[in-house]
Amino acid sequence: MKRLSGWDVLMLASETPNVHQHTLKIAIVDTSGFDGAPTFEAFREVFRATLPVLEPMRFQLLKTPWRIHRPVWREDAELDLDYHLQHVRVPAPGGRRELDAVIGAIASTPLDRRHPLWQFYYAEGLADQRVAVIGKVHHVLADGVASANLMARVMAWPAAEASPQSTSPPAESTPDTHPNTREVLRFAARDHAARIRSLPAAVRDGVVGAYRLQRRARERYRHPELAAAFDPAPTFLNHKLTPGRTFASAAVPLADIKAISKKFGVTINDLVLTIATGALRQVLQNHGEPADRPLVASIPTATDTSPDRISGNALSTMLVSLPVQAADPLQRLGLIRTSTRIAKEDHQLLGPTLVSQWLEFVPPGVTRTTFRWMSRREAPNQLFNVIISNVPGPRQRGNIAGAVVTEFYSVGPLAAGSALNITVWSYVDQLSISVLSDDATLNDTHEVTDAFVAAFIELYERAGLAGSTDIPAAMPS
Repeated sequence: MKRLSGWDVLMLASETPNVHQHTLKIAIVDTSGFDGAPTFEAFREVFRATLPVLEPMRFQLLKTPWRIHRPVWREDAELDLDYHLQHVRVPAPGGRRELDAVIGAIASTPLDRRHPLWQFYYAEGLADQRVAVIGKVHHVLADGVASANLMARVMAWPAAEASPQSTSPPAESTPDTHPNTREVLRFAARDHAARIRSLPAAVRDGVVGAYRLQRRARERYRHPELAAAFDPAPTFLNHKLTPGRTFASAAVPLADIKAISKKFGVTINDLVLTIATGALRQVLQNHGEPADRPLVASIPTATDTSPDRISGNALSTMLVSLPVQAADPLQRLGLIRTSTRIAKEDHQLLGPTLVSQWLEFVPPGVTRTTFRWMSRREAPNQLFNVIISNVPGPRQRGNIAGAVVTEFYSVGPLAAGSALNITVWSYVDQLSISVLSDDATLNDTHEVTDAFVAAFIELYERAGLAGSTDIPAAMPS
């Protein structure tokens, strides 16, 4: 058996009928170099051969008797590949928008907790001899970093690329026996004792972190252009979610992003947030909203980025002000630099792992009750408007049995009262943009990706750059 961390329990207990907690990883694969016929059956065999290095795929949730403890993982559970591996077809003409519609449908259904919490979809019908492999992994099993590392193990990366496949694969495991009640109770007792011993340290770290944060807040210059804490602006993006999901993707040249970053002397992360702010400003105006107050973004932050971590959640989060009220992109960039600097400073003062420490002591029942109430409310999220992630990805192309992975996209879940998640993932020569929303907020979620590309072009031109780089491998919009 394997314990769930506090973050793991949060991701499990916060799932409701309209707030799903799975992440998506999408690999676009050029099958022209595939060794054999690129069929679903061939994909099944390739995946089956990879299972020995995908240990978390055999984790299955096991409830403890009388709920005296959080659920635990039963390791080496039996797999039903007819459930876990699905075959779908992208409608003609097999372009980006048709694939995005299929991904939105896949994102709309929760994972079945009677099975290990993942599925992979093999999507045929794309143009130019391409297929898509769509991984759907519950957040309790793996966060963004861990699930991306799992995808990397499915793909055979070049030798120069550091990846989990550089290690020797373990021997193929056999399904274990179901733990009996005595074993589970003994495991729970040991874990409860360990958590009690860690409580004094968590209290001490919480008091110290809160003191540092309050002291620095009193010293800091106030910025009226930035959002106040716990006061996100009301927008049409913030409401009770529907269960359905819509998805949109786009790509911009990574070389151009780096050129803008160099020109203005800013980080790529600040640049991505500035572009996202410009996109959100345009979207708000398109929907008749004033865009006269800054929004607040929740920025997930990994506390363990090891390429060897393939399960669990090692997370923190920062709240960053997005100055959508600023019409000038360079003014937005300056305000974003200030906002992210303050957020990072607060994050360090409070302690990057403090939330993880305290989540260890929150009873799962309290979390379930709280999030069910939040998900049913006809009210906006009280902490943030949108979720935005920026993840640096591989710099060399992967392949699956000789078929080259030309594009890679990733997106996390939505949160109660917040109907937009923008995830940016760099892969080789492109910056991949993924947007997830519910099916009641936008008529076409590509409105957001189109606005993101337009905001990127605006900054590129303001930087005095010309001749944007092409991305030959990317699907046309």
